[in-house]
Amino acid sequence: MSVPLVRLIIYVRDVATIKAFYRTYFELPVVEEIGGEWVVLQAGGIELALHLMGARFRDTAASPRSPMQDESTGPTTKFVFAITSDLAAHRARLQAAGTRVGELKRYEGFPYEMYDGRDPEGNVFQVMRFD
Repeated sequence: MSVPLVRLIIYVRDVATIKAFYRTYFELPVVEEIGGEWVVLQAGGIELALHLMGARFRDTAASPRSPMQDESTGPTTKFVFAITSDLAAHRARLQAAGTRVGELKRYEGFPYEMYDGRDPEGNVFQVMRFD
């Protein structure tokens, strides 16, 4: 029996900032919220939940982020979003807002183009557009 994954929870230092990022650039609607502590965003077939980190972790300076090219260190989770609009324009909009984004890339034999980026707390995301 397959058990579906229905919600992914990530711990963040600033719920409002991360919520605003995913609402602004990915248009994810809010389905639950406890101001400043918890928010659940509908992300297609799964929910992305943002949970405020415990106080002892919030007060600790974030560890240095690795460069985008070095995926051997840093966050071990990547969120993948599929869009139907212009991928280059989406990337340019994020880059203009100061978001760290990689170059557009495509791998031979795969029917999509993509780019990677980092949200304001360094979580890795990928945006793809199918041919």
